[in-house]
Amino acid sequence: MKYMLLIFGDPAVYAATPPDRIEANMQAWFAFDERTRAAGVKLAGEALQPPETATTVQVRDGEVATTDGPFVETKEVLGGFYLLECPDLDAALEWARQIPSGMLETVEVRPVVEFA
Repeated sequence: MKYMLLIFGDPAVYAATPPDRIEANMQAWFAFDERTRAAGVKLAGEALQPPETATTVQVRDGEVATTDGPFVETKEVLGGFYLLECPDLDAALEWARQIPSGMLETVEVRPVVEFA
């Protein structure tokens, strides 16, 4: 079954983190990424640019509106994701537990709906 691991964090925490700690955290991320590849569970995974680079598109009653920036103001923002193939939720949660949390990330694990 496919599971999406959505990784949220607070940009203010990242901005206040010393560069050497950021570098150490990045090394932990690279190691985690390699473990998911080696285990054969990683289908996809990427970091995202900051929320201020987003463009939001809304279609209401046939009218299209685009807005620079994220849809909602929130403290924690979506910073990246992993799409994993796991035998069950427990396995997906075990991978989520291993995600480096040096920048105080929060991980939301959601099963993917697979349409026939």
